[in-house]
Amino acid sequence: MSVDVPRVLVVEDEPSQREVLAYNLEAEGFDVSRAETGDEALLLVEEDAPDIIVLDWMLPGVSGIEVCRRLKMRPETRGTPIIMLSARSEEVDKVRGLETGADDYMVKPYSVIELMARVRAQLRRSRPSSVGARLEFEDISLDAETHRVMRGAKELKLGPTEFRLLTTFMEKPGRVWSRDQLLDRVWGRDIYVDTRTVDVHIGRLRKALRQYGGTDPVRTVRGAGYALG
Repeated sequence: MSVDVPRVLVVEDEPSQREVLAYNLEAEGFDVSRAETGDEALLLVEEDAPDIIVLDWMLPGVSGIEVCRRLKMRPETRGTPIIMLSARSEEVDKVRGLETGADDYMVKPYSVIELMARVRAQLRRSRPSSVGARLEFEDISLDAETHRVMRGAKELKLGPTEFRLLTTFMEKPGRVWSRDQLLDRVWGRDIYVDTRTVDVHIGRLRKALRQYGGTDPVRTVRGAGYALG
């Protein structure tokens, strides 16, 4: 599976609804993980952060609203979009869900087609490269659809790994990515790669970005990882 496929975590305790959601998301080309409790969801997010979470409000143990609250309090997961599903249709419940941090709210029973559209809409905001968007940072522009990178008026030559690294950085300028997070996003969770490999490819990316002169936009954060800007 391509490492660029957006990852969706479905958190739903009712087995049939969970499988319907997972089936439709996989049919749309997403990489889907499943959780049936709030505790399991929090553990999965900690182990392998998804790109978006579809979260049921009513869960055994830790509720969906509490899962949402905890994730939105953490700097590393605050930006992960959460679409909350609930049978609660009162306006006060929707407001509570959104105020807790949910990025969207859908009332059960919902249209699966509409939910897929909302998932894609949230990903366009949080992971623009997944929908072929053009990314820009200072004098660097990256076209995710044509796989072209420009710095000023010059086209840069990047290898496929360096291109994925730069895409990851340009989606969230300023964010510090640990080596493990970069391994997971760029190489994929099913492939074993030594963390030192990240440093090698960061070095190649820096060289490529400076091939026509200019400053090095990649910042090393001691003890933490790397960031763009």
